[in-house]
Amino acid sequence: MIKSEIIAHIPCPIEKIWDIVTKLHNTTWRSDLKKVEILSEKSFVEYTNGGYATKFTITDCRPPYFWAFDMENGNMTGHWEGHFVPDGDGTRLTFTEHVSPKHWWMRPLIPGYLKKQQKLYMDDLRRELLK
Repeated sequence: MIKSEIIAHIPCPIEKIWDIVTKLHNTTWRSDLKKVEILSEKSFVEYTNGGYATKFTITDCRPPYFWAFDMENGNMTGHWEGHFVPDGDGTRLTFTEHVSPKHWWMRPLIPGYLKKQQKLYMDDLRRELLK
């Protein structure tokens, strides 16, 4: 399994950040997504702008401090955890992914791809929260 982690401090209250991140029906702030299909309280599918689907199954939810889910698509399986911690004038976020590629040749590409995706997600989140 390949691990990737991003840590950031955003000068916003934890509740505001939690609300944006976990409200799956509002993804207009995500530049990489076309839509999200909510299947149940515990599962949803994200579709990239190109139409590629990834299914997510929520495994733990402790508002507003911790959110975790398993994920799977045609290229990988994995697990994501988000830790939200009040920190001075804002919130410290730690988002961690553990991913296993389904194709051996993808293994060297996964670390760079995950870093790029995590940075894009955090940049989009900052833009939404600080507008």
